[in-house]
Amino acid sequence: MTAVPTDAFPPAPPRPGAGHPRPYRFPHFETRILSNGLRIMVANVPAFPVVTTLAVVEAGVTRDPRDFEGLAQLVTRGLSEGTRTMNALELTTRLEMLGTTLDTGADWDSAIVQLTALSSRVEDAMAVLAEVLRFPAFPEYELERLRAERRADLAQLRAEPRGLADVFFSRLLFERSSRFARLAGGDEQSIERLSRDEVVRYHDTFYRPDATALMLVGDIDVEQAVRIASAHFGDWSGKGPPVTEPPAAQRYLEPRVHLVHKDDAPQSEVRVGHVAIPRFHPDYFPVVVMNAILGGLFSSRLNLNLREQHAYTYGAHSAFDWRRAASPFEVSTAVETAVTADALREIVHEFTRIRETPVSEAELSLAVSYLVGVFPIRFETTAEVAGGMANVEIFRLPSNYFDTYRERVAAVTAADVLRVAQTHLDPARLQVVVVGNAEAIREPIAALGLGPITVYDPLDEDLADRVA
Repeated sequence: MTAVPTDAFPPAPPRPGAGHPRPYRFPHFETRILSNGLRIMVANVPAFPVVTTLAVVEAGVTRDPRDFEGLAQLVTRGLSEGTRTMNALELTTRLEMLGTTLDTGADWDSAIVQLTALSSRVEDAMAVLAEVLRFPAFPEYELERLRAERRADLAQLRAEPRGLADVFFSRLLFERSSRFARLAGGDEQSIERLSRDEVVRYHDTFYRPDATALMLVGDIDVEQAVRIASAHFGDWSGKGPPVTEPPAAQRYLEPRVHLVHKDDAPQSEVRVGHVAIPRFHPDYFPVVVMNAILGGLFSSRLNLNLREQHAYTYGAHSAFDWRRAASPFEVSTAVETAVTADALREIVHEFTRIRETPVSEAELSLAVSYLVGVFPIRFETTAEVAGGMANVEIFRLPSNYFDTYRERVAAVTAADVLRVAQTHLDPARLQVVVVGNAEAIREPIAALGLGPITVYDPLDEDLADRVA
């Protein structure tokens, strides 16, 4: 075989550099308030022949009464199971005729009901949304089916190490009295208490016009949106209770290690973190950039260390689970049992390192460029724009939040990153939760000196509510 001369092909051209971000402006939206307190937020995006209608209700998981955890989520799931004029099948058929589906759910801070339909059918879609929000039937047989589905979800959660790690991390992170210390969807005991009477009472209490905001995005103007909303929601009456945030203090104020023993676990699920800042905080933007560098991107320090350098894991990640009250900060990964302690050592090393010296200009530039560059991609559909507007409502952000997002990210400096890392990452409160073979990993972890160790049985009925 004849060898090909090395100079037979011209050299490859240089790789193109990154261009400047293209200008982008979040769709302009206007707010109107009906006489009954219902807020209407409208973004006219005529390029799309559809309208997304999204309702945000102050009926999130934090409103669950004690011992009735899971009620908020059961109510939102029950909304799509029929109304005073339509059973579940008839409601589904009507939605299919509109060419849409109904999405419902409840997170910590709010309940959401959403659908997207052709702009020519927006009045019909609004009629369905109003019927679902205002007059759900909550048939007992459908509620029992939803309760059974939750029981099945819990059984799977208990059996799977990843789910167990998430459960124990939340239960052990917040003080016992906090709603955040209990499962958002409820546990086996609370689910059994969620009768139809409780569901109806919850809906009657919290689903009120002054506790609701409607986002309409697409081929619709403000006047049309107000007219349609007034026709279907104008006679809605009642006052929602005042909003109160749950306690969000951390359960343990000193470092601790919590091992959840599963002797058959082939690897360890690792969670490391502590209670951090609320979403509406003046340090939000530098904290977002700091987290991107630490563990929010594929090229982050945690991932490069644990995955690329040491091959301990397929991926390591850090995140703030943003809430109106204090938000958890969490590092998560899964590693082989034999390297659990080694991986923990590297996690703590990166946690400490970002607090000690400024990040490099290359790291800062990469994180900022990524966050600025992907920002427009997050809002390519009417549903995504409506979701962004919902965040403004839920987290009480300024109306120009999206207009200034990119410049505020770009303004973050290495000194800002160091300052917020030193201020908001606290090694003195770091909690470590590991689900795995405690017999194999306890001694190596103890040698790291990360705090006193407690071992838990994953089948404990009260999980982590007992005193550690």
